[in-house]
Formats: sequence, structure tokens, C-alpha cells
Amino acid sequence: MEPYTNEMAVVKSRRERQMAATRTSIVEAAGRLFSDRGYTGTTIEAIADEAGVVVQTIYNSIGPKSAVLNAVLDLAASGPESPRSVPEFMRERVEITSTAAGMIGVLADWFAEAMPRTAGVFRVVHEAAAIDRDIADLEGRREAQRFHNYAAAASQLAGRPGAATLPAEDVAATIWSIGHPRTYRFLVETQGWDLDRYRRWVAACLTAVLTKH
Repeated sequence: MEPYTNEMAVVKSRRERQMAATRTSIVEAAGRLFSDRGYTGTTIEAIADEAGVVVQTIYNSIGPKSAVLNAVLDLAASGPESPRSVPEFMRERVEITSTAAGMIGVLADWFAEAMPRTAGVFRVVHEAAAIDRDIADLEGRREAQRFHNYAAAASQLAGRPGAATLPAEDVAATIWSIGHPRTYRFLVETQGWDLDRYRRWVAACLTAVLTKH
């Protein structure tokens, strides 16, 4: 067996960067098409044309159309500047706070930051779930994933100065409900609230339930 050389490592690293860049291009292209045409109106062939790749590249790098939509949601949630998952960088933000009020501020800021990016994708998922079993499964998994993430947030909140004494599941359910994408869409997109009012409402609701008075 030939030894693993620095040159081979450079080639591998370059190939991995190229694959990551191609994947990002596919996901960004799919996001634009899903937004314009909806899920059923967007084909894998159209995504390939938009991204400038062949169809097989999509299947090799991401998977079927439902997996592409899942990847679009991941990218929208983390934002274009962060390659990490939401729980990773949210944990870092929360760790620099020391009180319940500080953590609630982080959560309110996060919802106001992320919802404008993700609300449209969540709408595509919700509409497609009514007619596509794979997307219905995806929606269910993402809802459960959000609840799981907020259960982790509940454990971080417990014991902080000012935190109310509540079961972790109740805390997770409160954050999950107040920060639900459909709540954001109704208040901001239907009722016409601006983002600052939405952020203040989230903070006030979480404070009312999750802190001592």
C-alpha cells in the first residue's frame, strides 16, 4: 500500500471543498425554485438546470427531492454564514449568559433572526406535507427535532437565577409553541407586525411563563 502523502491530502481536501461548494449551489438553487414554484412545481431536473449540474449529482450529493428540501431548511435555519448546526451555535450563545432573563433574550433574538429566513421554507414543507407522504414524514421529524432542541434549552435554563421551577417538558412546550413558524407567519405576514414587535412579544411571553415573579 502506498503511503498517504501531503499531496494526496491536498487533493482530497480540494475535492471535499468542491463537493461542498456543489452541494451548497444545489441547495441554494432548490431554495429559489421551491420559493417560486412550490414543492410539487419543482422537479429534480429543474433544480439540476438551475444549479448547473446533472441530475445524478443531486442524488449522489444529497438524495431525492424530499432530502433536498430538508437541506434547504437546514441552510435557511443556520444562515449562509454558519456551516454549523443550529444547536451547536445556539449552545455557544446561551453559554455566555448567566441568568434566565439573559437566556430568554438569546431565544427571542434567535427567533427574530431565523424566522425571516425559514418561514417561507416551513410554508413549503407544510403545504407539500398535505399531498406528499415523504414530506409529511419530514415535517413530523422536524417538529420533533425542534421540540428535542428546546428540551435541551430547558435543561440549560433550569437552575439559572430567575428561572421558574417547571418540568423540562413544559418549558420545551412553551418555547416550541411561542416560537413556532406558523405563529411567526400569522403575526408578521398576516397581521403585519414588524420584526421588533414580534421579538418583544416573544420575549414577553417567554418571560411571563419561564421566570419567577
